Amino acid sequence: MRLALYQPDIAQNAGTLLRTAACLAVPVDIIQPTGFDMTDRALRRAGLDYLDHVSIHRHESFEAFDVWRKTSGHRLVLVSRHADRSYLEHSYATGDIIMLGRESAGVPRHVHEASDVRIMIPVAAGLRSLNVAVAGAIVIGEALRQTASFPSQPAKGT
Repeated sequence: MRLALYQPDIAQNAGTLLRTAACLAVPVDIIQPTGFDMTDRALRRAGLDYLDHVSIHRHESFEAFDVWRKTSGHRLVLVSRHADRSYLEHSYATGDIIMLGRESAGVPRHVHEASDVRIMIPVAAGLRSLNVAVAGAIVIGEALRQTASFPSQPAKGT
């Protein structure tokens, strides 16, 4: 299981998702460009002490990412408010990449079309969407639950 951030433009959300990925042992793919300084130094300055615990793979463009993921045999699962299928109705596989769009604009049409599956999180009528970091945590949690891929915890008292 992997998490992909498509051109993230809010550093705090990216930081929250990187911390979540570190805690859940999920590698992260960052599709550039980003709307902020995404260097390791900048992330450390922002206080992301979890950076040493997450595997980050940066891709120069969506096209470069798409070639890499197809060559690697990963299915692309796009989380989008424009999808018709609930994230709860999808059967996840351990090789899936869960992609989140930009906070300000989502993803362009060609990314939608390149996705193998498009899913959404149902929200109350009249509301658009959840915060991207919250949405990512909800979907990755369900994907890890379905695939029994949560990190194992040592037994208490050991």
